[in-house]
Amino acid sequence: MDAPRRLPVPAELLHWVDGIDLESYRSGPLVHLPDAATTLVWRTLADGAGALFVMGPRTRAAYYDAKDVPVCVRFRFAPGAARVLLGMPVDGFADRVVPFDGLRGTATARPGAVLDRMAAALADRVRAARLRDRATAELVRRASIGLARKDGDFRIGDVARRLGVGERHLRDAFTTTVGIPPKRFVRLARLRAVLSGLRREPRALLAGESGYYDQSHMTAHFREVMRVTPTDFLAGRLPVVSC
Repeated sequence: MDAPRRLPVPAELLHWVDGIDLESYRSGPLVHLPDAATTLVWRTLADGAGALFVMGPRTRAAYYDAKDVPVCVRFRFAPGAARVLLGMPVDGFADRVVPFDGLRGTATARPGAVLDRMAAALADRVRAARLRDRATAELVRRASIGLARKDGDFRIGDVARRLGVGERHLRDAFTTTVGIPPKRFVRLARLRAVLSGLRREPRALLAGESGYYDQSHMTAHFREVMRVTPTDFLAGRLPVVSC
């Protein structure tokens, strides 16, 4: 996989889209890291046509043989934004890739135009969103910040009280707009923190900084979610399967 090219997020999508990447896959294994975010993906197919997919939150890593995808555009949604941007709840999207035809003019667009069309279509959805859905998205966005903090042991009940809502209400809002429960979101946030520092920090220190009890706790969770040890992951010894 070639290194992704990070593109600027349009002003009208700030707080709704965390990142836009342009990628291509031409050699080496295709690695899908665990991620709590829902992602809207447009990619070229073997016949040159384009296809639009929704990738739900990934609770475990997946590794595939090399696949030739000349162009792949990814809109990574912010926590709480997926329901507004897709026009539907996402509580059934975890660990799934679902074809999506909800944005007109994108499935058959040429690569040069698809970015603008996707951004414009998503911005239209934001403008048309109901106030209640906007409020829910903002609630979940603020909750995600508290849950992902590394300087304290934050529980969902603590975060709910700080935001002035009931714990059950926050759990339900989180699950329908993020696609996974808050507890799973926290676990994935910790794992992502480990992945970002794995090559440069001592593992015992990294475990504490990422919210684990100790290094063995971190390693056990890493193996559960990544399906390999940290050492094997860094060495590229991955359980690749055909796709």
